[in-house]
Amino acid sequence: MMPCITQLLINVAMSSQPSTNSVISTKKPKKSLNSKPFPQKQIDLRLACLLVGIFAFLSTVRAQSNPLIDILSKELDREFEVLSKADDPVYYMDYQVMDVNQQIIHTNLGSLVNSTHSRRRTANVNIRIGDYQRDNTHNVNEFNQQQFNAMPIALETNEQAISHMFWTMTNIKYQAAVEEYRQATAREDKTTTADFTKEKPEVYIEEIEEKDLTRDTDEIEARLKRLSALFLQNENIIIGEVSLNREVKTKYFVSTEGSKVAHQIEYNFLSISGNILDSEGAFIPLYQTYFAYDLDELPDEESLKADINRLIETLVALQSAPLAEPYSGPAILHPRAAGVFFHEIFGHRIEGSRLSSEYDSQTFKEKVGESVLPKSISVYMDPTIKELGDQALLGHYLFDDEGVRAQKVNVVEGGILKNFLMTRKPLDSFVSSNGHARTEGGMAPVSRQSNLIVEADRQLSEDDLRKQLIKECKKQGKKYGYYFVDVEGGFTNTNRFSPNAFNIMPTVVYKVYVDGRPDELVRGVDLIGTPLSMFAEIKAASDHRATFNGYCGAESGNVPVSATAPGLLVRRIETQKKMRETNEDEAPILSRPLSGKAND
Repeated sequence: MMPCITQLLINVAMSSQPSTNSVISTKKPKKSLNSKPFPQKQIDLRLACLLVGIFAFLSTVRAQSNPLIDILSKELDREFEVLSKADDPVYYMDYQVMDVNQQIIHTNLGSLVNSTHSRRRTANVNIRIGDYQRDNTHNVNEFNQQQFNAMPIALETNEQAISHMFWTMTNIKYQAAVEEYRQATAREDKTTTADFTKEKPEVYIEEIEEKDLTRDTDEIEARLKRLSALFLQNENIIIGEVSLNREVKTKYFVSTEGSKVAHQIEYNFLSISGNILDSEGAFIPLYQTYFAYDLDELPDEESLKADINRLIETLVALQSAPLAEPYSGPAILHPRAAGVFFHEIFGHRIEGSRLSSEYDSQTFKEKVGESVLPKSISVYMDPTIKELGDQALLGHYLFDDEGVRAQKVNVVEGGILKNFLMTRKPLDSFVSSNGHARTEGGMAPVSRQSNLIVEADRQLSEDDLRKQLIKECKKQGKKYGYYFVDVEGGFTNTNRFSPNAFNIMPTVVYKVYVDGRPDELVRGVDLIGTPLSMFAEIKAASDHRATFNGYCGAESGNVPVSATAPGLLVRRIETQKKMRETNEDEAPILSRPLSGKAND
């Protein structure tokens, strides 16, 4: 099994009490990228959940039909009518289409590097032979299944073209399923757990919009060029990028159980990144990324200018900051870092698909009903939430990739493990899906995280958390503790063939001195450790929280996720020196061309 890698879109804190040492702006802009008001209203979580539920109900009520859904359903019924009576009868089939409308605009140091628009549709067919108890997937762990091998289909909703492609794919997938089933039934096996759960069929058909993503291209390109030109003010900056990635994804799903789903969602990512060289020729990167479901909710140009200037100031400070030495001792994780911490060392270990694999370490499989976190900590996953407060959550969806309605899952209550993230592949006493089967497309869906939310009963103010850090440092005889402010991502291993360690990659880290000296910015730090030992070291949580948004890469591809957490005081963390990306181990001989001069 591959390690899980998370690339994070670090977002602004939701709290009204931003960290005093944070270099990433927590100020909400007054206007958006398109000069429309940025929403400021804080929404109560319970109200947000209620509104999502009402919207889902109303949308379902007005659902009528969709031309592509009609074509898929017709061809599915035609194929199933025959294959369900074949010598090796099919008991379940589903057809899926992913329609992606995408625009990417990329600028660097004041110039347009790339501006593209693309549209693609891919199709998948899933076929099961046998019955719900035992079928062609028997004894095949979800992570080791063959890829669905998605195929491109016509962009036009042309019945003949689309039906022909699904007919072709169905024939190929049926032949493969027959061979799989014969191999599965030839083996002796006493497993009593079913291969596939029975779930309620869902019918949910939205009105699908044809969105023109290129309408404001010229204006947006000009703005991004102006913003990236700000990086030219420092001659040591070698990369200064501002990019916009817009995607409208529409998923279509029909099954022989009667499910029909057509759901569309828009993603808007604005990213800022800068790289500066230190005196030894090593790259020092910093990132800031913004996410919104509506383009008009991204920050306006003036707010972005302020954030870029702060990012440049931090890059310059990091250029001369001392390299950190390996360390073991107390630390504070800013909410952004704490979110990554929980995603990596906890979230991947409660994904049910992993726990059915003999190759996985199965850290928590036998710990249901036991204490796995401090009793003040609770954790839940909720893909039904689109926003938390005024922060958009990237891990939102209404239906998973097996056509099951998304559900809130209370994973840990008061430190006690209660549940796992489940697909339609049951696990021991967890015999139903909770809507967490996910895939990038082209691969079999497996259980993956959605919107992870960490809550703490006992909370401390930022000042009190800092006082507790210093107290713990004195207790352990340490001259300083660490304060991890921002991170770029992380990865972890959960298999049995390598150490079950994690690595979180901070970008902004401070030493907090016991003797009252000002905090010192350091560089070259990686936060490492093993999960169970780190859980035991959590001592306290802060009274404000923040969200990270990003893409998590694992066996079923890259899927959008979010994590919201409070800041954490950890009694003991461990760091190692970061691998340095060097430019042939030397600083450039020449200065950057036309240093300090902006491009026209």
